[in-house]
Amino acid sequence: MQGHLSAWLVKHGLVHRSLGFDYQGIETLQIKSEDWHSIAVILYVYGYNYLRSQCAYDVAPGGLLASVYHLTRIEYGIDQPEEVCIKVFAPRKNPRIPSIFWVWKSADFQERESYDMLGISYDNHPRLKRILMPESWIGWPLRKDYIAPNFYEIQDAH
Repeated sequence: MQGHLSAWLVKHGLVHRSLGFDYQGIETLQIKSEDWHSIAVILYVYGYNYLRSQCAYDVAPGGLLASVYHLTRIEYGIDQPEEVCIKVFAPRKNPRIPSIFWVWKSADFQERESYDMLGISYDNHPRLKRILMPESWIGWPLRKDYIAPNFYEIQDAH
């Protein structure tokens, strides 16, 4: 089923894939990494002026990484603002996604956290560096194939 925003994007020739709706009825769209920055600007101009959250996750061990954006249209006098969820997938080897910091400034720390935990590089981010882990930390702790350094499992503990 195609939602309101998906129909609008199709009407204007913008490439995307509809992923349906979540349990709250919020439309979810997949955007290709190479198209993400231009579509982000278009969505901002269209009225999605608030980045509610940005997060990332490891889709499957050895598989893709995903960067997720929850956008909201904040308008005066509207008590039920329109929302959309955007997913941008990146390959595990050299995951790169355009930063949307220059569109929504609130993406700053959120993209840095996704970089720190999963290793997704956000192109053109002004301060992309670790935010939670020390700079000397090796690896990406939230990847499903991550092995913690100096971790010894206790065997046969009673």
